[in-house]
Parts: sequence; C-alpha cells; structure tokens
Amino acid sequence: MFEVVERLAADFATRAAAHDRDASFPFENFDALHQAQLLSLTVPVEFGGQAASYSTVCQVIETIATGDASTALVLTMHYLQHTNAARTRCWHPAVYERLCRESVNGIALLNAARVEPELGTPARGGLPATIAKQTFDGWLLTGHKQYTTGSPILRYFVVWARTDDEEPLVGSFLVPRDLPGVRIVETWDHLGMRATGSHELILENVWIPLEYSLDIRPLKAWSPANPLMVAGGSLFLSALYQGVATAARNWLVGYLNERSPTNLGASLATLPRFQTSVGEIEALLYANNRLIYSLATDIDKGDRDPNVNLQAQTVKYLTTSNAIRAVQIALELIGNPGLSKNNPLERYYRDVLCSRIHTPQNDAICLSLGKSALAMKNLV
Repeated sequence: MFEVVERLAADFATRAAAHDRDASFPFENFDALHQAQLLSLTVPVEFGGQAASYSTVCQVIETIATGDASTALVLTMHYLQHTNAARTRCWHPAVYERLCRESVNGIALLNAARVEPELGTPARGGLPATIAKQTFDGWLLTGHKQYTTGSPILRYFVVWARTDDEEPLVGSFLVPRDLPGVRIVETWDHLGMRATGSHELILENVWIPLEYSLDIRPLKAWSPANPLMVAGGSLFLSALYQGVATAARNWLVGYLNERSPTNLGASLATLPRFQTSVGEIEALLYANNRLIYSLATDIDKGDRDPNVNLQAQTVKYLTTSNAIRAVQIALELIGNPGLSKNNPLERYYRDVLCSRIHTPQNDAICLSLGKSALAMKNLV
C-alpha cells in the first residue's frame, strides 16, 4: 500500500504549487485517492473499510503531506470523522452504515463544521449560535460556520449546533450538501493551506430527518471527550506537519547538492556550515518520528493509559514546533531562493505555520501540562 501512497504523493506534488497559487481545490487528487481505496482507510471492516491502525493512518497522512499538505489536511479530517464515529458508535446505526458504505464505494467525504464568527472555536468553550429546531418529522438548522475544511468536495457536514429549548441540547447534526438552504461562501484566502477550500458554510432553514441528529445531549452531560478520540486528532495532525517538514528537508538536500557557486567550485552540500544545519533538521525530524510512531504503536497495541490524550497533545506541541523550526532552518540557510515562488520551500513554510491554529493549540496544551504537573504534590 505504501508504494501506492508514495506514487500518489509524487503526483500530487506536481500540481500543488498551481493549486496553492490559485487557491483552487485539488478534486483530481481525491479521484486518485478513491481509486487507491484510501478514502475508506478508517471505515470499519464490517462496512467494507480497512479499519487501519493509528500507525498506518499516520504514515499515509505524512506521505500524502510530502506531496500536497492541503490534500492531506482534508483527508485527515475525513479520517478523523470516521475514526471517532467507529469508536463511539453513537450515531444512528443505519445512517452510520450508509455513510461508511458511501465512503467505500465513492467519493463521499465528511468533516465537522464547528467554528463560528461570534463563538470562534468551540474548544475555548461557549454555546454555538447555530440553531436546530425540532419539527414533527425532523430538524430545521440555521447558522453560519467558518473554516469548513474541504467544503468544495464534502458530501456531508457534521454541524455543531444547539436546540432552541429553554435548556438546550447540544451536539452534532448531519447535513448533506445538496439540501435546499445549504450554501458555501468562498471566502478562504489564507497564508497557508490555500487549496483546502476552507470556506464558510451558511445554513438557512435546512431540513434534515430526525435520525440525522448524531449525538445531542444537555450541555452539562458533555463530559470530557474520549481520550483516544482527542489523541487521534493530535497524532494525525502531527504526522501531517511532519510530512511538510520532510518535504522541505528533501527539497533542501536536492538544492544544496545541485547548487555549485563558481567561486566555490563544489556544491554547497560540501560546506560544514550547511552540513551542520541539515544535521539539525535531521535531528528534529528524527525526534518527531519517534514521538509520533511510538505513541501510535502504544495505542495500536491496546495501551489504555488514562493520560493518552495529554500525551498526544504533548506530541503535537513538540512535533509541530520542531517542524516549524526545521523549515525555518532551511530558509535561514539559503536566503532569497527559499522565499522565491519558483521554489516550494516558501509554500512549505506557509503551510507548516498553520500547525499552530489547530485544536488543541499550544497555550491550551501547556496549560494542561502545567496543571497536571502542579497537581502531583507527592513529587515535592
């Protein structure tokens, strides 16, 4: 399988710069991913999927990200939705099975729609402004979502909303894209991840069946998320940005071996200064690899450490910081060519900086780590 993934990544890389420049969506990449049966990687076997391990999913995401980070991000979010749904099994069984089989048989991607203009990210707390009003035969949804990654291709949106009850229920509602009242506003014009189509989603009295309420509860009934669900998100994102940093390293190595200034009479790769800097990048990437895949392997073996969520968040904090630093070193090393749009390094840098905005963000991770350490009074 991994040989196929590597070939796909190499193919995606040939178009990544054009999609980045135009902020166009790489539909053709998802045709290829479907043909390679990679869109069903986290779908349960009972519904025709592969139920791949965390380690395998991380490897696929990392490799695809070396070719096109935007494609890898949309794929990551699709994988996460199916990973978490398979683990919790809290969606209506018939609806869930249909979604799984559609992901096996065609291009039927789904992703969450959570962030709102007023609320911001739900990870920081607060109630969504998106309203689900129950009718005798379904729900009417009205709301405004931002940063809906993959919106040009998604078949389903998993919308975070609240009911209009005096004591509202809060949770997720499944919204197919082809329903009346569903509208995409193409506002995504970002520094990095420009080909993700992370546009705004507008819902205007969108009717969905009753069984499309996927998991709704009173707000006070929302306990902390399943640790493995949150761990999966942190690990998959860590693998993605490891892929971006690896692509930057690969380009740098090629450039240094090919570039031979006339006054030097040899390639830049022969100079100790460049060798030392590349060595620093190698150390950062090695540390990332060990962190990501050691924890992924522990989870795959059935490790049920209650702190796995915090461990995965720590991995995300360290690996994304290392990935940013690795690309920065490459830029500092070669100067102007690294920031030229003729070369992909400036795109890698813009993409890798986006690692900072994914939940959980660095300040939240460090706050949790600090509280956990300070609570260990017996260590003093």
